[in-house]
Amino acid sequence: MVAIPYLFNEIERIFRNTPLYAITLEAFLLLSVVWLLLYKRNGRKHFTKEEEEELIANYEPEPLVPHTDPNHPLLHVRLVQSKVGKRVVVNGYDCLNLASHNYLGLLEDEEILEDACKSLRKYGVGSCGPRGFYGTMDVHLDLEERLAKFMKMEEAVVYSYGFSTVASAIPAYSKRGDIIFVDAAVNFAIQKGLDASRSTIYFYKHNDMADLERLLMQQEQKDRKNPNKAAKTRRFLVAEGIYMNTGQLCPLRELVKLRAKYKLRLFLDESISFGVLGKTGRGIAEHFNVDLVEVDLISAGMEWAMGSIGGFCVGSHFIVEHQRLSGVGYCFSASLPPMLAQAAISALNRFEKDPKIFAELQEMSRLLHQIFSNFSKLTIGGHPLSPVKHLYLNVTWEQVNEEHKKLMEISDKCIARGIAVIEACYLYNIEKQPVRPSLRVTANRLLTLTDINDAFEIIEDVTKELLN
Repeated sequence: MVAIPYLFNEIERIFRNTPLYAITLEAFLLLSVVWLLLYKRNGRKHFTKEEEEELIANYEPEPLVPHTDPNHPLLHVRLVQSKVGKRVVVNGYDCLNLASHNYLGLLEDEEILEDACKSLRKYGVGSCGPRGFYGTMDVHLDLEERLAKFMKMEEAVVYSYGFSTVASAIPAYSKRGDIIFVDAAVNFAIQKGLDASRSTIYFYKHNDMADLERLLMQQEQKDRKNPNKAAKTRRFLVAEGIYMNTGQLCPLRELVKLRAKYKLRLFLDESISFGVLGKTGRGIAEHFNVDLVEVDLISAGMEWAMGSIGGFCVGSHFIVEHQRLSGVGYCFSASLPPMLAQAAISALNRFEKDPKIFAELQEMSRLLHQIFSNFSKLTIGGHPLSPVKHLYLNVTWEQVNEEHKKLMEISDKCIARGIAVIEACYLYNIEKQPVRPSLRVTANRLLTLTDINDAFEIIEDVTKELLN
């Protein structure tokens, strides 16, 4: 009996010390639970046994995957039936290869092939384990040391897949609540890294430094209004050395200036520019004579100029070491097959002992750009030094799918006449920014003036035939 007055006193004290809005909210939640338990349960419709059986018989579950058009462009597969090099057999046609990203022609380098075969006989085909679980071999450590030395950085980390390199590096550093400023034309791997980071993303117009600074100034004004939040927010700037989707070079010097002015961390994806730009192939920083200290993290794929597989990141010890614990692609993927790591080391050997290959590639890129600028039905896009070019139809079509199909038709005709070019493929419904369909053409160090002129004549004839 003594407990009852005490209980009422406690309840009175709680009501007296609790704000009215809190009591109201708790009462509303309590009544909602009572309603769900009592009234909603009693209000359910009851079916007879026959009605239940009829509903079950007529039930049609949604398909596991949505309907896919059998004529979807991405299902249009071309079969390669030979070794990939300067020439390649596609769908039975022997073609000059203007489609593969074999910029330096190292896929046909006999010394690299022999080194890879020796490694295959020593280590076997694969590692069958991530780097942290018996997947690290001496050849992986040698490659990381060589990459760091070549790029003149403190440390390097190697990934087993080029796509996962930058897609893992971005979310390893940028988290929810952080801010990333990124060029609107970045490749799909960077876009997936942005998604995984769950950060706030601001896209600036492609290579438009005025638009980037406009966004930075807007963010600076927001930070002044809430300095406590601003002090905890990290800001990143992400760009590509050469943009896969446009073939343009990034204005690195301007990016570095804005990075210093607004205190940003600069991440640079050099998948295309590594082994392409600069006197010694060290990328766009060497091309623009920018000190690498100005770039916080450089990532690149080894699947382009190096002619191998995988990717790497280079930077300071503090920056790179963090990825060994936080880079998803590093922690959970089987390590790079040893023979491919050896192929990458051999490619670096070629870079160092024969630097004239970069000047040869740059000259071929300029020459191809100059000649391909004369198409009557197509417009070339990209920088003259970029080995990646885009050929756009002179007239923009209203329907993207129809424009893409027409480019596929042009590509098929060119292949049948001995020139391998390919339409650039995108997941249009997933891309962060609109991408215009194009034919993607790649330059190769092994091309000759005759090769380029022959390719020009065939592509010109095919486009005139199909676009008239």
